Amino acid sequence: MTEKKQTYGASKIKVLEGLEAVRLRPAMFIGSTGKSGLHHLVYEVVDNAVDEALAGYCNLIEVSINKDGSVTVKDNGRGIPVDPHPVYKIPAVEVVVTKLHAGGKFDKGSYAISGGLHGVGISVVSALSKLMKVIVKRDGKIYQQEYKIGKPLYKLKVVGSTDKKDTGTEVTFYPDDNIFSNVKFDFSLLETRLREIAFLNKNVKIKLADEESNKREVFLYEGGIIEFVKWVNKTKDALHKPIYYTKQENGVIVECAVQYSAGYQENILGFVNTINTVEGGTHIIGFKTALTRAINDYANKNKLLKNGNLTGDDVREGLTAILSLKVPEPQFEGQTKTKLGNSEVKGIVDRITMISLSEFFEENPTIARRIVNKALEAEKARSAAKKAKDLVRRKNAFSIGGLPGKLADCSRKKSEETELYLVEGDSAGGSAKQARNKEFQAILPLKGKILNVEKASPAKVFSNEEIVNLITAIGTGVGDQFSLDKLRYSKIIIMTDADVDGAHIRTLLLTFFYRFMEPLINNGNLYIAVSPLYKVRKRKDHYVYSDKELKKVIEKLGSNVNVQRFKGLGEMNADQLWDTTMNPGTRLLNKVLIEDAVKADETFSKLMGTDVEPRKKFIAEKAHEAEVDV
Repeated sequence: MTEKKQTYGASKIKVLEGLEAVRLRPAMFIGSTGKSGLHHLVYEVVDNAVDEALAGYCNLIEVSINKDGSVTVKDNGRGIPVDPHPVYKIPAVEVVVTKLHAGGKFDKGSYAISGGLHGVGISVVSALSKLMKVIVKRDGKIYQQEYKIGKPLYKLKVVGSTDKKDTGTEVTFYPDDNIFSNVKFDFSLLETRLREIAFLNKNVKIKLADEESNKREVFLYEGGIIEFVKWVNKTKDALHKPIYYTKQENGVIVECAVQYSAGYQENILGFVNTINTVEGGTHIIGFKTALTRAINDYANKNKLLKNGNLTGDDVREGLTAILSLKVPEPQFEGQTKTKLGNSEVKGIVDRITMISLSEFFEENPTIARRIVNKALEAEKARSAAKKAKDLVRRKNAFSIGGLPGKLADCSRKKSEETELYLVEGDSAGGSAKQARNKEFQAILPLKGKILNVEKASPAKVFSNEEIVNLITAIGTGVGDQFSLDKLRYSKIIIMTDADVDGAHIRTLLLTFFYRFMEPLINNGNLYIAVSPLYKVRKRKDHYVYSDKELKKVIEKLGSNVNVQRFKGLGEMNADQLWDTTMNPGTRLLNKVLIEDAVKADETFSKLMGTDVEPRKKFIAEKAHEAEVDV
């Protein structure tokens, strides 16, 4: 850390009011009141510490899950200002914690770069916590104040003294169980996000501890995103060392690491001020455009192309890229900050990427040719896939409206009122067709286990009849051709048997949707139906969804009960299937969401990819958690 003048004081805190709305509609501010929303509280506090790191004042962040259910986030930054606010006449720290849109992020002189731009972070955490304690070390003193659901319990007080060089902020909060459905923090979820932050902020040490389980992790990456791209590709067969470049233009710092693997999947992870922009934005568009142009320029110059220029899809097959930007005034779409909107950033990333990649290709011809050859192979596969798609399209043209012959469609035409059930096999398909409400529920039976798209080339994927039927029925297209406007159903529901085979089919389908229709997941259209494992009869029928629940039900009803184990959906009568799994009034549906794009990519590569060792290791580690299906 460099010595910098401490001009960060109360006058730098700008305010835009109101905390009541946070408790009234928490999901507007943190996404949900479930698991992801709970952990979002931690990220909001950590983001403040990261902003201090970005400003050059902090190199240590410590996060602790405490035995009493609280979380503590501690940093060695400058400490939140404690002098009286010029407008509110109360300590600046109290303003930051109790006023909704308050913070140094609104004052350009305090933070040139910031992730928590909206300034709602710590105040939202305070509003949704039954108790929060803030300790600030500044100017040789230790200050403390506590808050209950956003209101101070006492005035800011001095509780001790310390060395003047010893500065920082410590926040401990207890999430309100009246707001959150579950207040237990998940170590692995925090571990993933904190590792990500450490990759993006090289030389910042981040410690994570769970005092209950005594788990400990320390993240410190001197190589930054070069190490990040290698870590993402650790389960893949990399074709070359990572390509790395960083440049600055008009105050925007662009940092990028690129590495191709022998696989078929594209994985571009974009970050702006350490915020994961899962929905992309102008920076991703600029990167993709420049990458395609740079590879085509090199290939043309060296006479490597025979059939005209390569497409974006061709050059991105097998690509893993980490694109990390520092933008002084980012325009994020929504408080969840998942898409960058700054129009000027597209040109900046485009120019920097084009110059940097062109230079690298000239200096490293062996790697450049390897990348071009990979894209040429992809081009061949794409033309084979196109022929396969055209063949199936012509075949489908003979069925009604070009839709798959096996699809039992619904009568309603408005997509926002309809559902498509994906069902394994003709037996379950028959039961589902009898059980459904024909007005708004469509059924598509799938034959056995669909193709594992993680291992297959695009040509093989698009010549697979079951997958083509799936794409045709949904209507959106895939990849660059994907369009939500063409979605034929508002809910796509995976409905498989509650056994090992059913779980495998569900995983294969999830792999397909993640790799080829990710926007469908991001838009909240993909669901998993929860089907019962048992029917327990005593005077009336009780449907049970797990072995744990079965024990509880039997204990409650007495041991004189009749227990029937469902082997599959096809075994159920139509009325049973409707009551348990398809009736919107009584069914259980799990919405599929991507909590962390990096973790999702790693998991699919590990479980469904070609490398056996990581899969064996994962199974060995997780075996004790599995329930054996006999």
